[in-house]
Amino acid sequence: MNGFFLLIPFLLVRFGLLSALDRRVIGRAAHFAPMAGRERIAYWVYQLANAAIFVYLCFLRVRIEAAWPFYAGLAGYACGLVLCAASMADFAAPSEAGFSSGGLYHFSRNPMYVSYFLIFADCALLMRSLALFAMVFVFQAAAHWIILAEERWCV
Repeated sequence: MNGFFLLIPFLLVRFGLLSALDRRVIGRAAHFAPMAGRERIAYWVYQLANAAIFVYLCFLRVRIEAAWPFYAGLAGYACGLVLCAASMADFAAPSEAGFSSGGLYHFSRNPMYVSYFLIFADCALLMRSLALFAMVFVFQAAAHWIILAEERWCV
């Protein structure tokens, strides 16, 4: 199976579910906090890594076989989708102040980023691709700088 097909459930949850819950929330989810210094570089690294992951997945194939990497990757990918769906539902129902603090956001300020990491890292495991995992690592490292900008902006 082509790796592109793993993006379909992710995109349906990320954009379809969020749109179904509250169309106005999509703009809030797509908003990036004002960034300074290295955060601007991280933003572009994040965007390029995201694009690279999406494009590279189109050239990879899922290695479906009865082996632990396949089962672990499939379980992690499914958990990532569930976490992403739950974080989208929680994000779509912010407090009166405009912040999401219920559900998963009670435990983590960044459950969406955690879910993206789980989904993409487990895609790398399902494909058994070190190159894809390296892209996911760069993506997640850049996300750290974006999270710092978001936290500063929220304060």
